[in-house]
Amino acid sequence: MSLKWTDSMDIAIELDEAHPDVDPKAVRFTDLHNWVLKLEDFEDDPEHSGERILEAIQMAWIEERS
Repeated sequence: MSLKWTDSMDIAIELDEAHPDVDPKAVRFTDLHNWVLKLEDFEDDPEHSGERILEAIQMAWIEERS
C-alpha cells in the first residue's frame, strides 16, 4: 500500500509504530514532515504537504494514541 499526504490516519498509525516514545503533541512540523517522508510506504511528492496536511496528520496521530 502506498501512502499519500491525504492518508492522514494511515500515516498516523505508521508514525505511531515507528516512534512509540514520541509525544505527538510535541512534534514540530519540520520533524513530522521528515518522518513521513522516511516511512517505507510513503510515495508522494514532498512538496505537496503544507501546514494543514501536517496538522491533520498530527491530529490523527494524537487520536490514534488516545
